[in-house]
Amino acid sequence: MDSVTRPVSVKKFINLKSVGIEMSIILLAFFFSISAMGATKQKMVMDLILLSLMLFALGASAWTGEIHGRVVCDICGDSSLGPEDHVLEGAEVAVLCITKSGEVLNYQAFTNAKGIYTVAETMPESDRWDACLSRPISSFHDRCTNLGSGSAGVKFSYNHPSGYSHTVRTFVYRPVNVPSYC
Repeated sequence: MDSVTRPVSVKKFINLKSVGIEMSIILLAFFFSISAMGATKQKMVMDLILLSLMLFALGASAWTGEIHGRVVCDICGDSSLGPEDHVLEGAEVAVLCITKSGEVLNYQAFTNAKGIYTVAETMPESDRWDACLSRPISSFHDRCTNLGSGSAGVKFSYNHPSGYSHTVRTFVYRPVNVPSYC
């Protein structure tokens, strides 16, 4: 199962400046394609292109953040990760963030085959995350369903610049019955 997040999940961040350069290249190619038009139509199209570029340049800068963490099953319940322990695929994690503008965003994520969940978002710099809470919701493993102590949730400030990520400490589930070999 792949990592699922809401509203956006990205592995590679979008760089707004590179999008602007790509947009400029597309607009220049468009300009050369309209050179066969009459002078009046050509001037009107060029005015629209210049207006679009000015609005793009004056627009708010984008900010991208990412939060990720792991969920594991501590088979022996000894609070130390050993060879008997394994990652939990499909575990549900909720991430709640408040933005600099005061908006509350709630994300839902599921761990992938490596037990890793990821939440990522690109938004205006003025609306970037200020503080977040990450907490485990459920484990869909048939035997490892008890949430370990100290895994109720993690609050943290998000002070990273655009393009950086925050790693949340590992959430731990334990089996209902500890195996005898432990």
